[in-house]
Amino acid sequence: MATVLDRFDEPSKRVPTAANDGDNGYRPSNDEPFMNPRQLDYFRDKLNAWKEDIFRESAGTLNQLQTDTLREADLTDRASSETDWSIELRTRDRQRKLISKIDAALRRIEDGEYGYCEVTGEPISLGRLEARPIATMTVEAQERHERNEKVSRDE
Repeated sequence: MATVLDRFDEPSKRVPTAANDGDNGYRPSNDEPFMNPRQLDYFRDKLNAWKEDIFRESAGTLNQLQTDTLREADLTDRASSETDWSIELRTRDRQRKLISKIDAALRRIEDGEYGYCEVTGEPISLGRLEARPIATMTVEAQERHERNEKVSRDE
């Protein structure tokens, strides 16, 4: 029995990951001025490609929802299919929230605030931005934030 998750793992239907190698393999480096126009273009392209991938995956999920119906006669098979769909829809909901973070990062690029910590104003490392282009805090500020969050939760 093919599940919705299997369909997205099929090599023929897999969406290529958004690689940002359109500029001859360019990767931002610490040897150049921080958030220069080339770096900003790189991260803008990376964010837009990520957003497009999310939209493409969402369209695939919507298409599957419209074409597939739960026809399993066996209750166990039906429950399994419903669980798969539930997981898929939760994933899409998380990605919907991610799109707003991507849009916020794109706005920060346009406003000239991208790449700088919203707490300290210090530059966020290129490695962190490469791994998480929607980051709004340096690693240190994020760790402090999470510690404070944990303390307030424990009280």
